[in-house]
Amino acid sequence: MIAQVRMYEPFVGPFDPCPPRLVKFFDTPPQLYLGFQPMNLPQFDPATALCKGTLWPCLYSPYSPRR
Repeated sequence: MIAQVRMYEPFVGPFDPCPPRLVKFFDTPPQLYLGFQPMNLPQFDPATALCKGTLWPCLYSPYSPRR
């Protein structure tokens, strides 16, 4: 499984006016790692697919709010 949340360390200059964030995070969509859609992928049942927003579990990306 490939992690959908990535991190990087931005450049911190000596004259930055605000306190820096030393690590920043970003989300990547799951379709970046799928390529061509293979045949016979597992599917959610219709009610679950409507709730999750996709028919295929490999394309589901849960929303995790950060504060």
